[in-house]
Amino acid sequence: MYTPLLLIPLVYALLKVIDTTIRDGQQSLFATRVKIEDILPILEKMDEAGFYGLEAWGGATFDSCIRYLNEDPWDRLRRIKRGLKKTKVVMLLRGKNLVGYKHYPDEVIEEFVKRAYENGVDVFRIFDALNDVNNLKKAVASAKSVGAEVHGDVVYTLSPIHTVDHFIEVAKKIAELGVDAIRIKDMAGLLAPRAAYDIVRGIKKETGLPVGLHCHYTCGLASLSYIKGIEAGAEYIDTALFPFAFGASQPAIETIYEALRGTGHLSHLNIELIYECADYFEKIREKYKGYTSDATERIDPRALRHQIPGGMLSNLVVQLKEYNALSKMEEVLKEVPIVRRDLGYPPLVTPMSQIVGTQAVMNVITGSRYGTIIKELENYVRGFYGKPPGEISRELIEKVKPMDPPKGLSFNDIPEDVKAFFKKEEDALTYLLFPQIAVPFLKGDMKALLPNNKEKRKDIKWFKVKIGDEEIEVKIESED
Repeated sequence: MYTPLLLIPLVYALLKVIDTTIRDGQQSLFATRVKIEDILPILEKMDEAGFYGLEAWGGATFDSCIRYLNEDPWDRLRRIKRGLKKTKVVMLLRGKNLVGYKHYPDEVIEEFVKRAYENGVDVFRIFDALNDVNNLKKAVASAKSVGAEVHGDVVYTLSPIHTVDHFIEVAKKIAELGVDAIRIKDMAGLLAPRAAYDIVRGIKKETGLPVGLHCHYTCGLASLSYIKGIEAGAEYIDTALFPFAFGASQPAIETIYEALRGTGHLSHLNIELIYECADYFEKIREKYKGYTSDATERIDPRALRHQIPGGMLSNLVVQLKEYNALSKMEEVLKEVPIVRRDLGYPPLVTPMSQIVGTQAVMNVITGSRYGTIIKELENYVRGFYGKPPGEISRELIEKVKPMDPPKGLSFNDIPEDVKAFFKKEEDALTYLLFPQIAVPFLKGDMKALLPNNKEKRKDIKWFKVKIGDEEIEVKIESED
């Protein structure tokens, strides 16, 4: 007997949406320069929009607050938390690196996580640049011990060894740490729809945990990959409000909402309120347009070939400019995959993107591959950053002298004259993470760089770099 379609009960799962506008969105498109004064007025509306969480802290925000905005990152976190009653505050944590660029002692990791939680972080998303699960253990255990929600990241990349099965195996190891969910972190926008489907399905089958997708729009694949990942059972997605979306950022929630209209996946979102929030950030975008460039705003599928994130490209331009050798950019781009192969195919995410890129520049400038080896690459070969995904070349192993890993700074190493500038307990962590800039910041000697338009900014320059037959505009900011 024919049954009318309307009598068949609809079965769907609500997606948990984490909005990245005020962390990864502004970091990817506006150099992490959005001040807290431009975030606070819209939080009440964002809190009513139906988002599961706002990614609001971590990543480069901590460094940028001190270095460029003259804002206390801990105060920024507290003020954001106070503005949200329903929505979770989410942060990105680099495993043993925390929000810095080197490994820190266990006691520093424990204290940082504890203080972050007490100041407002509800959800920690924790990753390691090498997918070395050992580098996640202390941070995950610390976050679980204070009662936080923890998502463990599988960093996605492309290489001969990074197969679907490889990522599923990494996820299984992360699941054993007791995380609440697994997130696929596609920082370069390389994840294709079929791979997204297979990896999500495999992780769910093997771990039984909820799976999230975090894709950048760099290559134009992210929305397609979200749809296929959702079909495979993904329960979390990362999106941004459209003025801070696309390009090097995440897909826009407005677009994903329309793509899923009628499925019930996003029926809990207040789309009209979301558009109101987007209108607010459209005005804010105009204020910060001086920090944008074609390299971050455009979709560039060529990254599927050279796999170089926009931030890494900017660093390469800076280094070549110092050697008056911008004409050698194409040679450097060809050298990057060779260095990456010799290092066992590390994902090109901080700090590996900087290490691989700088060594590629040195190889090209000197005309001798590994004739000069940078200190950071030596430390990588020594295992100081963790276990490489693949095998390091025998040539590099033979060139690097073994050493014991350095002891990281801890609380007992803080000089007494520095302690005199501390006003609260978190200041000690600020110093341990960024000792060179923390002291002038705590003394009140730092000045904020005010946003301005592209024509008036004297501390930003644009360079056109040839890649193949095309030119890309790259933004370079001075450190003066």
